[in-house]
Amino acid sequence: MESGAAAGRAPGRFPFPYTPYRIQEQFMEALYGALEAGRVGIFESPTGTGKSLSLICGALSWLRDWEEKRRQEEARLLALGADGQDGLTPQQARPGSADTAGQPDWVTAFVQKKEERDMVDRLKEEQIRRKKQKDHLEKIRHDVHLKYAAKRKRCEEDEAKRLLQLSKEALSQGAGEGALDQLDHNEEELILAEYESDDEKKVVSGLEEDDDLEEEHVTKIYYCSRTHSQLSQFVREVQKSPFGKDTRLVALGSRQSLCVNEEVRRLGALQLINDRCMEMQKNKHEKKSNEENEGKKRCLVVLPYQMLLHEPTRNAAGIKLKDQVVIIDEAHNLIDTITCIHSAEISGSQLCCAHSQLSQYMERYRKRLKAKNLMYIKQILYLLQQFVAMLGGNVNQNPGCQAVSQTGTVLKSINDFLFQSQTDNINLFKVQRYCEKSLISRKLFGFVERYGGPASAVKTNKENQKLAGLQNFLLTLQQGSDKEAGTPLSPPLEAEHDQLRTASPLMQIEGFLSALTNANQDGRVILNRQGTVGQSSLKFLLLNPAVHFAKVVEECRAVIIAGGTMQPVADFREELLYCAGVDPVRIVEFSCGHVIPPENILPIILCSGPSNQQLEFTYQTRDLPQMMDETGRVLCNLCNVIPGGVVCFFPSYEYEKQVYGHWEKTGLLSRLAAKKKIFQEPKKANQVEQVLVEYAKCIKRCSQTGGQMTGALLLSVVGGKMSEGINFSDDLGRCVIMVGMPYPNIRSPELQEKMTWLDKTRHRAADQAPSRVLIENLCMKAVNQSIGRAIRHQKDFASVLLLDHRYARPAIFNKLPQWIRERTQVKPAFGSAFAELRKFHRDRLDAL
Repeated sequence: MESGAAAGRAPGRFPFPYTPYRIQEQFMEALYGALEAGRVGIFESPTGTGKSLSLICGALSWLRDWEEKRRQEEARLLALGADGQDGLTPQQARPGSADTAGQPDWVTAFVQKKEERDMVDRLKEEQIRRKKQKDHLEKIRHDVHLKYAAKRKRCEEDEAKRLLQLSKEALSQGAGEGALDQLDHNEEELILAEYESDDEKKVVSGLEEDDDLEEEHVTKIYYCSRTHSQLSQFVREVQKSPFGKDTRLVALGSRQSLCVNEEVRRLGALQLINDRCMEMQKNKHEKKSNEENEGKKRCLVVLPYQMLLHEPTRNAAGIKLKDQVVIIDEAHNLIDTITCIHSAEISGSQLCCAHSQLSQYMERYRKRLKAKNLMYIKQILYLLQQFVAMLGGNVNQNPGCQAVSQTGTVLKSINDFLFQSQTDNINLFKVQRYCEKSLISRKLFGFVERYGGPASAVKTNKENQKLAGLQNFLLTLQQGSDKEAGTPLSPPLEAEHDQLRTASPLMQIEGFLSALTNANQDGRVILNRQGTVGQSSLKFLLLNPAVHFAKVVEECRAVIIAGGTMQPVADFREELLYCAGVDPVRIVEFSCGHVIPPENILPIILCSGPSNQQLEFTYQTRDLPQMMDETGRVLCNLCNVIPGGVVCFFPSYEYEKQVYGHWEKTGLLSRLAAKKKIFQEPKKANQVEQVLVEYAKCIKRCSQTGGQMTGALLLSVVGGKMSEGINFSDDLGRCVIMVGMPYPNIRSPELQEKMTWLDKTRHRAADQAPSRVLIENLCMKAVNQSIGRAIRHQKDFASVLLLDHRYARPAIFNKLPQWIRERTQVKPAFGSAFAELRKFHRDRLDAL
């Protein structure tokens, strides 16, 4: 099914590796039309319908046609320029007549001629730039001797600098107090470069890119997904597609994900990997080219969507979205993702640790730092001091030993927080810019790695003596303000320090400072005071994710938000797109059915159990013994007639544990275990794979041996490890059961603030408060993700059982995916539902 005006059939058929389903053709047609018209599209195609291939072939078909039209237009204009023609007809060039706007034709002709001349000049310049780029890449790839000669020259220069530094140190020996100010060669890189101006355009301690080598002429498709495994799978699909040989494909990701150096990867922490990688790349600024990509024209850039949605990361990666195409796949959690990316949390321990480190850094290099650097460092230190004070602590004392007098959670607006912390007189935009341009957190991290504790690397006896003095100097600074109090760098807190070293505290704090530059109405600051100052935290909560998505939709030619389950789509439209300023006319929605025949799925809303107990799992009723007993009776009956695997989702880990314990006491668990071996979803991610392997082995063994045991029952949790990204195809999931409605915890301060904000800023729709719509949407998104786990391909079959009479309410029912909704039966009594389920599974097994 399709809604809106997205469709626009491309010229000719879409290249496809096999004969596509009709719904795939519809998907590609709608996608092509959306890209051609420059729309923002919400596309839904259930898992198992070949969504990835449809995205690839539809998008690359459009890109192929777009590039061909552009090439033809360029050739036409260049030909006109070469012939000295202006492209005007004799009628247009004849003077004495006027156009409809009242301008003489010769004026119109002159303007057109000038525009075309300018276009020809730009095209010629672009041809020159392309030639320079190609020559540059050829030089890098083939001129091996030049590369190694340059490397030898750099080594010689480094050696000369090292010898010069050694001679300086020799001359400075015996200089008394001045000896501390002498820095070795490796320490020079820790000094902040002079910060000349807040409005400075060039990046400090960076290299300017050669503008002539930028690929501005290349139209790119940025494909984003949630995980690197999903991206890898997409890359394989592109390579298998008809466009694989002609497409230049680049995968972007963090060094933690893409690093090929095993020694560096073993460092584990992302910040340690980044710094070690940067150190190894020092003085290596050559650009590399993949020979396989040479000559390929179409570009598809593959990256995690966190990298695209965070503007500083986007800029650091050199991603320019102007007039490009963005496809965000697996986008069902897009709003939550944007909110998480732009929210930030810092602990009291991190604040105190950063203050200690930065104070030591400033004292060590005070005589080498320019005035602007010292000014900004002092501002950052003041901010850290005041933030700790807001948690009820003192930055100069051990955060783990300072008890918090008034515990609890308090929410404040950004302005109120800044005013009460007495930091409203500091320009956070300038501080943020300084942190970004000066690379202070990176310099500080290098300093702490070198001198921060007893584990600092020491290579020679002379260095031993020198660093021993510096260690004492730093220790004196740490203990100077309060002899009884330690800091995160002192021995009593060594374990805490080891934990904090996995990331740079200041880098984390920079994220919080950046968050505070949001508009006052778009976020809240949460003060969470718990136990000690070290355990307490400050958190910025983004309430309006649209402000950070606005730039993406403004700059891009087209944006496609796609997923297997996008229902309900109202929050994408209203909370994300409308609030980002997208004209409703530009938005298009597309939803297609499933490739499975209608008889291969049986969704049932069950209103009552076997003993006629109404099924309603509210917070008030779900803990009642009779409700847990009735749930057990439903499962016992179903496990008697459903073969293979049954996956049962509970609203939370706590409720699943409570129900399991109740069944153990009543003996119902043993009755269940007689038919299905029972598995429970683990809380730890590293145990999930083992549970799934054992679950699959049990089902396979039961199907082969027969007997009383017919398979396995997996007790899972909505929003847990099994509800997303896990395929329960074929016998692994012949029935999916949803116990109750997994509404979010409305007692959460963050959710309460979001609900209040929505009610203040959004209009009521269909007599429902926006806050009520929000929690219903969050509930149904979680339900839809979970129940879609069972049907994974065209010949698969499964039943879906929703245990709660509230699913039959129109407002809830209409938020089910269309391909499930149109086949759903509402059963008031258990008897008729049980009969339908028994017949469905018997018929499907006979068909096999």
